Amino acid sequence: MAQSVHVKLAGHPSNSARFHQHVDATLTHTANGGLQIVYAIHGLNLDLRIPTPHAPAPADALWKATCCEVFLGTVGQPGYREFNFSPSGQWATYEFSDTRQQAPHAFDCPAPKIDFERSEDLLKLTATLPKKALPKGDTLRIAVSTILEIEGGNLAYWALAHPPGKPDFHHHAGFVLSLGAVGFRPTRWP
Repeated sequence: MAQSVHVKLAGHPSNSARFHQHVDATLTHTANGGLQIVYAIHGLNLDLRIPTPHAPAPADALWKATCCEVFLGTVGQPGYREFNFSPSGQWATYEFSDTRQQAPHAFDCPAPKIDFERSEDLLKLTATLPKKALPKGDTLRIAVSTILEIEGGNLAYWALAHPPGKPDFHHHAGFVLSLGAVGFRPTRWP
């Protein structure tokens, strides 16, 4: 049976006053063992830049524009995976052995499924990861984040939790949700 949790992302204190959006996400552990994340960005304005649609494919540096992200690790382990999902239809996957230390090997990740909808006041991106894309272990630790770009290239950052200082989605303070046998729960590193 699928299990879900709805979370609100907090804006980073450095976000410009020009950003009037609020962001939330619904995470679902699917019946087949995968993970679906529905990001909802509310309060769109004309300044929000949405990447140009592309054929679904992997791409680097998606975080330099409007992009949704999820970081997944295993409780008790320093390594984690980063997944970037763009409204363009592109995605990126990265494997880290520790905080910001890229693993010496790439992992074999099947393509995520990305759906994107936009209405007058809502941008909704749904990303579905198959079970094979998730790190192995009894309990996952999870960080959810979003980057928004407005005209002029200004970026704003949303996450479940922000460490002190500049925006840093890789910091262990952001991994505040876990998924284990009992479902989704708040958690702390490691």
